[in-house]
Amino acid sequence: MTTAVNSQIDFYRYPSVGSEDWRYAYQASRVRALELTMLPRSVFVDMASAASFAETTEVLAGTEYAIDSNADSAQIEAMLSERRDETRAAFTELMPSEGIITFLRAREDYANMRLAIRRIVTERSLGLDYSDDGNVPAEEFEEIFEQEDYSRLPEYLQDAVEAAILGYYENKDVRRIDYELDRVEARWRVRQAERSGQPFIISLIRIRIDLNNIRTMLRLKAADREEETSLFIPGGFVDVDKFKHGLDAGHETLSQLFYATPYSELLDASIPYLRSENSFLKLEKECEDYVKGFLKSTQCIASGPQPVIAYFLMKEAEIRTVRMMLVGKKNDLDSKLLLDRLGEWML
Repeated sequence: MTTAVNSQIDFYRYPSVGSEDWRYAYQASRVRALELTMLPRSVFVDMASAASFAETTEVLAGTEYAIDSNADSAQIEAMLSERRDETRAAFTELMPSEGIITFLRAREDYANMRLAIRRIVTERSLGLDYSDDGNVPAEEFEEIFEQEDYSRLPEYLQDAVEAAILGYYENKDVRRIDYELDRVEARWRVRQAERSGQPFIISLIRIRIDLNNIRTMLRLKAADREEETSLFIPGGFVDVDKFKHGLDAGHETLSQLFYATPYSELLDASIPYLRSENSFLKLEKECEDYVKGFLKSTQCIASGPQPVIAYFLMKEAEIRTVRMMLVGKKNDLDSKLLLDRLGEWML
């Protein structure tokens, strides 16, 4: 398969998630049961509205996220890390496809890569806080970068090292590290998704590319950096020329420009908040909601890898949201701010 992308969008809200695969009957039934244990949105609303951190922890009493009202930040992170490890272990146990497991674990490899390259170019200590959930063990990852022996990395990470370092040294702009890694990662993910032959995975990757380009477009406009059109990533459902055009368009016309795409409503909801609050908080919330909505569309699949992957990603989102609420309340963040960030697509 090639990575050529048809710019014609043949769906209204979400793309197809593909057909059923009865080899996954047991796995799909297991995650359907697990979905029933996930926290409903009302729990997060109660957490955000609580008057104190102690009241927030009371909301979680009796759940797997129960924590002492006197817990410090380290204890919060330890509890959430344990829940995340359990979720990932359950996914590995349920998912029979090693290719899909490797594909998802690569997220941690790229996250480690961002951390390592930033430390190299800023000449800071590499430290010991690499994630051990990737395809490359944290201990080995640290050793590779200390010795600068990148040949020991998987090929997809070797390409990423070169692109990110060269991108940084063009203008010594740390932001280019993220842009170049995003580009290499997206290209690899599109290629791997197409090789898998799974429409759901292909669509998920293309959606994420589009949303990344929307973020880039709005951030470039906010920073008056309209000339940096090379930062848009090809491979999504929307052609990069539309995002380039968006750099020259006024904020009030962007939703019209994207009217024929599934992202018009997302822009309609995000831009007023961006302009009034000078904040991307609403944009991040809307992007996350869109992905969650696509993941929930797998509920029409009785058996297949789609609901298994969707549950895993939704569970990770739940853990992140619990963290946002606990840390936010621990630091006395305003309830309105937390509610503005809380997604609509929680179960």
